[in-house]
Amino acid sequence: MNIWIAVAVTAVGCYAVKLIGLLVPAGVLERPLVRRLAALLPVALLAALTAQQTFAEGTTLILDAKAAGLAAAAVALILRAPFLVVVAAAVVVTAGLRAVTG
Repeated sequence: MNIWIAVAVTAVGCYAVKLIGLLVPAGVLERPLVRRLAALLPVALLAALTAQQTFAEGTTLILDAKAAGLAAAAVALILRAPFLVVVAAAVVVTAGLRAVTG
């Protein structure tokens, strides 16, 4: 029964967020600060999610093959490599380290 309560609360919360978004006046959304924050917020959230998934396991800091793959992707981005090359570099480094270290 607790799962259904969580599902219902989540559904109501999602509906409330959408309703609040529709009720915000258009003038507020056109402000430069709001537009800048709206452009930067998804990037910040994605970076935080990536860092948490890469470097944390529970409450401990983990530096393993995922961290090396992320570093390889960062180097490829700095060198202005195409997106597929960035992903391939991360995959190859992560898989290579996992194969070597077990």
